[in-house]
Amino acid sequence: MAGFNPVADLKPFKSMWKIRMKIIRLWKQFTASGGLTIGDKIHATVKKELVNQFDIFLAEGKTKMMINLSLNHSCGSYRTTNHLYKISFLATTRVKICEDLPRAINGFQPVNYREILDGTLNSDHLVDVIGQVVEVSQVDVLSVNGKDTQNITLELRDLEDVRLPLVLWGSFASDVSNAMQTRRDEALIYDRSISNAYNVSDVSLNPYMTEVEEFKSK
Repeated sequence: MAGFNPVADLKPFKSMWKIRMKIIRLWKQFTASGGLTIGDKIHATVKKELVNQFDIFLAEGKTKMMINLSLNHSCGSYRTTNHLYKISFLATTRVKICEDLPRAINGFQPVNYREILDGTLNSDHLVDVIGQVVEVSQVDVLSVNGKDTQNITLELRDLEDVRLPLVLWGSFASDVSNAMQTRRDEALIYDRSISNAYNVSDVSLNPYMTEVEEFKSK
């Protein structure tokens, strides 16, 4: 990592940072201030007017060198990391190919169910969870802002048999419902948000991950 700045050291006082990052989650969120967003374990945003410039260089799971970045304070809800700051790409930001970080680095950090249920965790931050689906409702269709939206409720349990309710909306609801129909005899593992947060969330059923294999073995 010689020549690269540690993510923990990034601060807004300059833009000439040089980092090596693995893109662990990539999504498009078209809002007034949105664009492409990436994260590990600092959130980064490409503004709408710069999306076409950087879109071809960014892909989930890829490692990239990034040079010349703007940093601002991270605030508000739906924060994807605990870092004090977030990255904004500039027109002068450079994205280059570099040596890959280890495949095992995936940014997945499941939290304790009890910390969710007792309110210990900051509700402004998105969290990762892992668990076995023990109950699942039928898919409902609800009217949200005048638009019909699918909804499904599940209950997860952890290794201590603590139960955690989970609500999924939109395509997440139908995807999980279909998977449950085809995998009735398997333990289903879910990771990422407790209620999906727009396109930021990622739902995986029995993904091949070290954390999941260890969970299933127990």
